[in-house]
Amino acid sequence: MERDSINGYLLAFFTILIWSTTYIFTKNLLQELTPYEILFYRFGLAYLILWVISPKFDLDLNLKKEVFFFTLGLLGVTAYYLLENIALKYTQASNVGLIVSSIPMFTAVIAHFMHEDELFHKNIVYGFILSMFGIFLVIFNGKYILDLNPVGDILALLCAVIFAVYSNLLKKLNSGLRRILIIRKIFFYGLITMIPIVIYNNIEIQFKKLLDINILGGFLFLALLASVLAFIMWYKAIELLGTIKTSSFIYLVPLITMVSSSIFLKEEINIIMITGGVLILFGVYLSERKTSSRKGQKNWSG
Repeated sequence: MERDSINGYLLAFFTILIWSTTYIFTKNLLQELTPYEILFYRFGLAYLILWVISPKFDLDLNLKKEVFFFTLGLLGVTAYYLLENIALKYTQASNVGLIVSSIPMFTAVIAHFMHEDELFHKNIVYGFILSMFGIFLVIFNGKYILDLNPVGDILALLCAVIFAVYSNLLKKLNSGLRRILIIRKIFFYGLITMIPIVIYNNIEIQFKKLLDINILGGFLFLALLASVLAFIMWYKAIELLGTIKTSSFIYLVPLITMVSSSIFLKEEINIIMITGGVLILFGVYLSERKTSSRKGQKNWSG
């Protein structure tokens, strides 16, 4: 395996590892703040951190380029996280988790038409089927109760499509800027598109709450690790592996969440969940394997 591929796999894995544990901190913050406040504070702090690390500005302004960054900020920051929060109001968290886990499949389909070097092959379908079945076992934990709600489930599905488009657009990005400046611009436009949300929900900066050690610690994790570091690593992983291989690691989110819940929240893991975890891992492995010939890649149906 080439060194770039190894680095790409490691970056994708550690990004997903971080994103899979954010719920622990978000769950704690939701006791004191609304989802809209958490979204605004998280990316506001993340932008400030990036600005302190690299205060330089991109002076080579171009309307087409700025529109592209605006689209990335709208999709990857505001739309995805906002719609996910709204979806949770209308449907069960397990439904959202299962539906959002379909991101790799949507990513692969979009990539097939958007990038010449990312062709859709049959192993992606097989890996998707295995992983989704494993995710179902992990999330529903043997209860097998799927409470469908059209509004919430459609919003969750829209989240999956939005993040798939965002990841594919990242690969198209060729701005000549350093990665840290690229992510900062994405966060900037994400914050710009949050302004209507801030106004509508009458969000005010509550310094007293934000200085509380528990709340501040949660936001430092969400901003520094889950936003700044994770977004930069995700972008680099896409550069090294492509969108399809990188996105397949999203299948691991429920598995890592299950393990972290057991470690930090002392939640029980049973044989059904373990079986689901094994299926997820095998599905990811299968998705990463290409078919034996280029012809097989082009015609996934065989």
